[in-house]
Amino acid sequence: MNDTLEFSEIYQEVKGTWNDGRLRFSKQTVVYKNSKTGKVDSIPVSELTQAQWRRVCLGHGIKLWTSTGNIYKYDGFKDTDLEKISEYFKANYKVELVEKDMCVKGWNWGTAKFNGPLLSFEVNESPAFEIPLNSVSQCATGKNEVTVEFHQNDDTEVSLMEVRFYVPPTTGEEGADPVEAFAQNILSKADVIQATGDAVCIFRELQCLTPRGRYDIRIYPTFLHLHGKTFDYKIPYTTVLRLFLLPHKDQRQMFFVISLDPPIKQGQTRYHFLILLFSKEEDISLTLNMNEDEVERRFEGKLHKNMSGSLYEMVSRVMKALVNRKITVPGNFQGHSGAQCITCSYKASSGLLYPLERGFIYVHKPPVHLRFEEIACVNFARGTTTTRSFDFEIETKQGNQYTFSSIEREEYGKLFDFVNAKKLSIKNRGFKEKKGMKGNDNMYSDSDDDQHDAYLERMKEEGKIREEGNDSDDSEGESDESFNPGEEDDEIAEEYDSKASASESSADDGDSDGDRKKKPAKKAKFVKERKPRKKEKKAKDSSAPKRPMSAYMLWLNSSRDRIKSENPGISITEISKKAGEMWKQLGKEKKEEWDAKAVEAKKEYDRAMREYKESGGGSSGSSKKEKKKKGGKNEEKRKRKSAGGREKEKERATGNDSFKSREFISSEESSSESDKGKGRKRKGSDDEEEVVSTPPSSEESGSD
Repeated sequence: MNDTLEFSEIYQEVKGTWNDGRLRFSKQTVVYKNSKTGKVDSIPVSELTQAQWRRVCLGHGIKLWTSTGNIYKYDGFKDTDLEKISEYFKANYKVELVEKDMCVKGWNWGTAKFNGPLLSFEVNESPAFEIPLNSVSQCATGKNEVTVEFHQNDDTEVSLMEVRFYVPPTTGEEGADPVEAFAQNILSKADVIQATGDAVCIFRELQCLTPRGRYDIRIYPTFLHLHGKTFDYKIPYTTVLRLFLLPHKDQRQMFFVISLDPPIKQGQTRYHFLILLFSKEEDISLTLNMNEDEVERRFEGKLHKNMSGSLYEMVSRVMKALVNRKITVPGNFQGHSGAQCITCSYKASSGLLYPLERGFIYVHKPPVHLRFEEIACVNFARGTTTTRSFDFEIETKQGNQYTFSSIEREEYGKLFDFVNAKKLSIKNRGFKEKKGMKGNDNMYSDSDDDQHDAYLERMKEEGKIREEGNDSDDSEGESDESFNPGEEDDEIAEEYDSKASASESSADDGDSDGDRKKKPAKKAKFVKERKPRKKEKKAKDSSAPKRPMSAYMLWLNSSRDRIKSENPGISITEISKKAGEMWKQLGKEKKEEWDAKAVEAKKEYDRAMREYKESGGGSSGSSKKEKKKKGGKNEEKRKRKSAGGREKEKERATGNDSFKSREFISSEESSSESDKGKGRKRKGSDDEEEVVSTPPSSEESGSD
C-alpha cells in the first residue's frame, strides 16, 4: 500500500460556496489545499476520532471529527474510492470509515441536534441537512420560532438568507424557555459580530487606500472594526487570508496589506484587500486594554501590555498576534534603482509590482495578488507606445491574463533573472514560431539567455529605426539622386524663379537650367512607369485554364461537408483550424493518395495550358483589354504632345526673344494656352491622329 493517497478536484464548503482543491492522506497528517485561495488545512492524524462516508450532491464525501471539536467535510470522491480509503484508514489511522445514508424523504419535521460546530436536522435518526454554525451571522427569537441568518458570499450564484425553526413549547425542562435555549446553543458557536466590551487597542486616523479614507481601527478579540466618517466595516479574523508588509519605492512609507476572503463590501463594490499607508517616521506608544497576566496567557509573549515603536510596526505586530498569520515581506529581489518593487501600470493606473518569494502582488488600484502555483506562464512584450519600456504579462491556469505595462527597460534584466530563478514558464511572442519551443518548459529554460540578449538588442534596434524614420519619411519615395540636400535646395530655388525675364539669364545659365530640369523629368517618368505594373496584375484571362489545387486543398474540398456536419454551427475560421489539425493527424498512406491526385491535376493543367496557348489564347484578349483601358488617357497625352511640339516649332520660326522657355511653364499651363490660342481649328477635326501627323509649320502659316 502506498504511503500517501492523493485526490484532485475535491470540494470544501466555505460560507455557502464550493471551493475545489487537492486532498492528501499521509501517515502523519491530512492536508487539504484550496486551489482558489491557497489556504492549507492540516489535520494531525493523532487528533482524528471518527470518519464517515456518505453520498452527497457532488458524488461521495468524507466527514472527519477531531478531538478538538472541529468537523471537516470534503466532497467529490468517486464510488470506487471507498475501498482504498477505508483500507488506508484502518492500516494507518486505526479509524473505521463508517457508511452513513442521508435522509431524502423531504420531511420538515424532525429532531435538531447540536454536534460541535454543526446543527444537524435528523429525520428517523438520519441527517436531512446540516448547518455550519460559523456561517450564522444573526439569530432572532419569536414566540415559538427561532430565525437563523447567514453570512453572504458574493461568489455564490444562489445564497441561503435565513432558516426558521418552529420549537414546540412542550420540549425542554420545566422552568426553561425552549426557544431561548435553542437560540443560545446557536449563538454559542455562531460567528456573530457584536461590538460588546472594550477594544484591546485603538489606532486613530489611519490612512487607508482601499477603502479610501481615514479610519479609526478598533482591535477586538475576534474581529477588526474600521470606523470612518461615512462607513463602518467589521472584519472577522477568520476572513483574513494573508498579511503583507511592503516598503514604498521612496523608502519613506510602508504599505500594510490585509487579504480578505470573503471580501468586505459597500453597495456593489467589493474590497478583497485592505491597504493601509504609513510613514516610517511616525511613532506611537501603545497600551493594551488588558492586564499583564491576561496578555501573557493569551498572546504567549508575542505582545506586551506597554509597547512603543513605529506605527506600522505596532499595527503589524498586533494583527499578527490576533490573526495568527505570518507577515509576508519582499524577498531578495532588487530592481535597477535598488528598490524591492517595480513601477508599472495596470488598467491605466500607476502602481508598484512586488516580486515575492512565492508570488507577485500589485499595489494599489486595483490590488492584485498572484501566487506562483496558479501562474501558467509569463511573457515579456514590447511596449505599445515606446521602446523605452516593456510590458510584463502573466497568464494564470484559469485563463486570466494580467498585463503590467510601462515598465522601464532597465528593469528587464533584474525581472527576467528573478522569473528564471523561480522556474516560471516564459513565452516571448517573438520566439513562438521556433521549432520545439511550443509547450516545452525545458526548451524555454535552455534558451533563456539567448532570449534575454536578443530581446535587449531588438529593443535598441527598433528605437534607432524609429528615430531615423522620423527624418526620412519625406524622402522615402525619391531616387538616390534627389537625396542630396544641397542639390535639392538649388533645384527648388530655380523652380520658383520662373517669373524672371530672359534677359537676366545668359545662354550658359539656360543650358545649366536645362540640365537641371532634365532630372525632375526623369523622376516623373520613373514614377509613371510603376502604374502599368498594376494594370498587368489586374489583367486576367477568364478563358485560361485554372491552376491545379494542392493535395491539402483537394482533401479539404472533399472533407468540408463532413467537418460541418460533425461540428454544427462552426465558423469559417474554425473550419480552417479544424481541417489543419485533421490534416496533420492524417496517416501517411492517406496523404500519399491525395498527393497522387494533386500530381494528376498538375499534369491535366499542363496539358490544357499547352492546348490553350497553341490555339492562340492569352494574346488577343489581353491586348484588347489594355487598349480599352489605355484609350482615354492616351488621347490626353497626344493632345499635350502635339501642342508642345507646335509651340517649339513656332519658337524656332519667329525667334521671339521675349518668349519664356518651356522649362518654367507647367504642363497644364502650356496645354491650356495652346488649346485657347491655336487649337480652335483643330477642335473641329474628326481624326486626332491626322492632326498630330500634320506639320506644325503649315498650320502656323495658315493662322498667320
